[in-house]
Amino acid sequence: MSFTEILYEEVGPVGVITLNRPDDGNMFTETMCHELRDCMEQIRRETRTRVVVLTGAGDKFFCIGGRKEGMEDTNLYAGVLPTLEMYEAIDRLQKPVIASVNGFAVGGGNVLQMVCDLTIAKESAVFRQVGPMMGSFDAGYGTWYLEDLVGKKKAKEMWYTNIKLSAAEAQSIGLINRVVSDAELKQKTMEFALEVADRGAFALASIKGAFNARHGGVAGLSRVTHDLLLRRYLGTEEAKELSASFAERRKPDGSKFGH
Repeated sequence: MSFTEILYEEVGPVGVITLNRPDDGNMFTETMCHELRDCMEQIRRETRTRVVVLTGAGDKFFCIGGRKEGMEDTNLYAGVLPTLEMYEAIDRLQKPVIASVNGFAVGGGNVLQMVCDLTIAKESAVFRQVGPMMGSFDAGYGTWYLEDLVGKKKAKEMWYTNIKLSAAEAQSIGLINRVVSDAELKQKTMEFALEVADRGAFALASIKGAFNARHGGVAGLSRVTHDLLLRRYLGTEEAKELSASFAERRKPDGSKFGH
């Protein structure tokens, strides 16, 4: 896969996506949002990889939000930075996604790591929401997912006062999973990813689907029933008999139901 603002490589069963705009804080652009979505969609359609790692280029920034310039002057979709496409793509992906936070995770960058299934960060990483102090906000993934992770009161404090959190503080309140030394981040991230990859792919997909169904509404529930259950049902004797009886215009044999 070839992109202009992200990098992608596969290391055994682990796919690694790198936000590749280090000279601009790895900030989202319209192009990056769509590339990350497209990359996730391609990973979704193959079985080589079992876990995905998402990180930032360089050693200072994971991601510090998004650039809103260059879009159409409209209140409709064409005038809005398409960050939701990235978040939705992560949720739709049946494989666990691990954020490897290699620096500042601010604004949309913090929301991005929250949407990932797991987060590992280096000791010097910093986490912060800054929208209300700079004329922006995230009244969706950035609020609901944050509340799930740290609780309503702490989530509101993070949005209302824009406090900075160290990696240790972020871990202590449940915002992230693991903290490692700066020098060990890449190694420990890969160990974490391989640890997860050793689990059953179908089992992990089912668990992730169940977690996401809560916020996803009919779309979230459909990811469980359609993506995970339909193909298995189509291989049952019941489904085969119903299909055959319909095609042959006869009454189905009920003795084959439930098998």
